[in-house]
Order: sequence, then C-alpha cells, then structure tokens
Amino acid sequence: MSLEISTVQKGSMALVEICGEVDLYTSPQLRAEVLKVAAGKNASLMVNLEQVTYMDSSGVATLIEALQYIKRRDGRMVLFGLKAEVKEIFELTRLDKVFNIRPNFETAIKCVTA
Repeated sequence: MSLEISTVQKGSMALVEICGEVDLYTSPQLRAEVLKVAAGKNASLMVNLEQVTYMDSSGVATLIEALQYIKRRDGRMVLFGLKAEVKEIFELTRLDKVFNIRPNFETAIKCVTA
C-alpha cells in the first residue's frame, strides 16, 4: 500500500495528515516530509494519524526523530487520531509517555495553541 501525506500551514503551526501504511518502505517518504515541515518556521507540528492503518518501528523512529528536532527548536509536537493498533505500539514501547498523544483534532489543537 502506498503512503499519502498532505501538509497544511497555518502561521507557526503545521498539520501533517498521513494516510496508509508507515513501514520500512514508506517511512523515508514520511521522514522527508516531516523534517522538511519541521525545518520551516513551524513552532508547532500536529500529526494526524487517523488514516494510518499500520505502523512499524521504522515509522515510530521517524516520529521520534521529528519530535527531537522540534524540541531542539523549542517547538511542540502532538499526535492525534491513532487507531487502536497504532496506539498499542506507542503503549508497548512506553512512547505514549514521550509523545503528546490526543484522541482528536479538537484536543490536539489546544495543546499546540496553549
């Protein structure tokens, strides 16, 4: 399955929407897009994972790299809309304690605009 990524800029905030499977083959595409967005003028990065049907460790590693990059620039990153299968990966690895994970857009936007 292919990976589709779209980005919407709103001031100093960027919303990245991901659709498809994030695995060893598609994570380089995600990495390139997320780091490009993070390198811009964005202080906040919201990542919509509602349409992600599968994510392996390479996808998680890509998001960790983006989080570290954003934090070095004193920015904020929030993930939202994780399906149960994807959320389980973050819980098993205890990365749900590292990432700011919210159930939906409404709760996520409050985290980056507060």
